[in-house]
Amino acid sequence: VKKVLLLGSGGTSIGQAGEFDYSGGQAIKALKEEGKEVVLMNPNIASVQTNMDEKSASKADHVFFLPVTPDFVEEVIKKEKPDGIVVSMGGQTALNCAVEMYLAGTFEKYGIQVLGTQIQAVIDTEDRQIFSDKLHEIDEKIAESYTADNLDDAIIAANKIGYPLMIRSAFALGGLGSGICHDEDMLKEMGTKALSVSPQILVERSMKGWKEVEYEVVRDSQDNCVTVCNMENFDPLGIHTGDSIVMAPSQTLSNEEYRG
Repeated sequence: VKKVLLLGSGGTSIGQAGEFDYSGGQAIKALKEEGKEVVLMNPNIASVQTNMDEKSASKADHVFFLPVTPDFVEEVIKKEKPDGIVVSMGGQTALNCAVEMYLAGTFEKYGIQVLGTQIQAVIDTEDRQIFSDKLHEIDEKIAESYTADNLDDAIIAANKIGYPLMIRSAFALGGLGSGICHDEDMLKEMGTKALSVSPQILVERSMKGWKEVEYEVVRDSQDNCVTVCNMENFDPLGIHTGDSIVMAPSQTLSNEEYRG
């Protein structure tokens, strides 16, 4: 692979905020260090990764200020003829675009290799039902949950679980379209909004009040894993991370909990 197309972070919003501008910039820097020619698509002129300063280590060779949509991406592919594409550094818009193009056979049509996170992995983690099934395959404990693609099925699932409950949108990073429902009226209101931005929602038992601990793990294609750090949310589950603060490393885990 000599020439790589990177789908950028686009407009700043839930699911593709500043962290994706940073990760995209770092991806450009890493690709340049490997001697690759980098083509960036990002319509947001106010992002760091679109910086064209010659002194910048994360400066792409070619920048297209175009929407990250299948039609525009295909036009750039035709013009630049990249060998590879990176889809996981641009947030939700880039992921959704890449999945649509993958299912349409666009990458195969132009002989483009997907670098880093593969599209099937994106689908497996973004589709709530598939992700739930994958966790069950490895006997990972998760909250009772059901997927629904319409409001009637969501209400049926809610009656099985009981209120309060949590709904989550599929194919939506950062909590867009998600929240806690205390009764059926709230479910109808929130479910309608969630289904307007996503084709599927997950209805699950509420874990509000539980301690929230996260581990940042980097894994390569050879299955080597490195735990970069562990973190603990200052507030319990039920308060969005974006409205809270996170401590690294965790402060209240015992040695047994930390090891287990």
